[in-house]
Amino acid sequence: MAMDRHKWRAVHQMLKRKNQRIDIYLDAMKELEDKARACYEGPLSLASHEFVEMLVLDGCFILELFRGYVVGFERLGYKRNDPTFAMRSMMYSVRRDMMMIENQIPMFVLDKLMGIQMGDPKKTGLVAELALIFFDPLSPIDEPLTAREKTKLKTSLQSNNAMAFDPLSDQYSGLHCLDVFRRSLLLKGPEGAPRYWFKKWSQGNLVADKRKTQLIHCATDLKEAGVKFRKRKTDRFWDIKFNNGVLQIPPLFVHDGTKSLFLNLVAFEQSHLDCSHTITAYVVFMDNLINNADDVQYLHYRGIIEHWLGNDAEVADMFNHLCQEVVFDINDSYLSDVSQQVNRHYHKRWNTWRASLKHKYFYNPWAVISFLAAVLLLLLTLSQTFYSVYNYYKPRKGT
Repeated sequence: MAMDRHKWRAVHQMLKRKNQRIDIYLDAMKELEDKARACYEGPLSLASHEFVEMLVLDGCFILELFRGYVVGFERLGYKRNDPTFAMRSMMYSVRRDMMMIENQIPMFVLDKLMGIQMGDPKKTGLVAELALIFFDPLSPIDEPLTAREKTKLKTSLQSNNAMAFDPLSDQYSGLHCLDVFRRSLLLKGPEGAPRYWFKKWSQGNLVADKRKTQLIHCATDLKEAGVKFRKRKTDRFWDIKFNNGVLQIPPLFVHDGTKSLFLNLVAFEQSHLDCSHTITAYVVFMDNLINNADDVQYLHYRGIIEHWLGNDAEVADMFNHLCQEVVFDINDSYLSDVSQQVNRHYHKRWNTWRASLKHKYFYNPWAVISFLAAVLLLLLTLSQTFYSVYNYYKPRKGT
């Protein structure tokens, strides 16, 4: 409610800049009212005019926010000291709130409002691309969008031409901004087959008990068992591989908004059974891998986790609380094969013995030299003992 004053101010600024009347927006949302109401869970208590007004108010504010972030708010007529758009703390708070699953507005509503602004009511796809730029700072990938890609989008906005920048190459605009952002994170690799509730539920593998989602041991235990950790060079943070005793994990960038982002992505996958649960599987895997600050410290040492939080314990606490009350099928995870390979490696005693020998006696060059010297001394002692015993029982002839 405190933001309504700023939202109406943004709507009036947009109407003034476009030389339009609000009636065309209200009429357009009136046509979409039934379709939009069907997107919300349960009946809405808002009257028809209140619901339509809410769509216009929130939708136009979001579009102003997206456009201003990309091309600059001053270009849209806002002052340098604007109480909403000029405050970094306010922008950060609004961005994180807009990523919450309960704050989503249907994408077809935003597309319609943007089309009216651009003079082409049938134009779609632009809002999805603007959303990717706006939510880019929340990404767990370090610099997922290049400056060149952002420049292309900015140029397209200013010229009203066909979009040159197309991160959603399959032309699917998405259900809402959270869906668009999730798809962009998964777009560069296979998303996996969708889940069907009647098939999976009958198998009895869906659980909401954290004790039953244990896929692998924690990082420090795996290290003691001889598993090597390496940073995998890819922008698909969820694409984890295991080969010949080496667990390859792409780098993950953790910041203040990562917990909120993952919580809402997992909530989205939990509430849409016809989509894959790639993010959920990744979060569960990392939760198993990280038990405490020592695990985070080791993964940071290996270049896998970078974070801006206060300490490693906060990162561990974040992952340990992400999957509470999550329904997850551990046998249907895209990481199930990786987990099985890691567990097989972990339970081989020879790997544990070899790792223990390496950690205790070969942890630095001086330890290696000391070990080799001790072995050489032992061999010399055994040789001396052997020849002494041999000469005793078989003395030389003539003696």
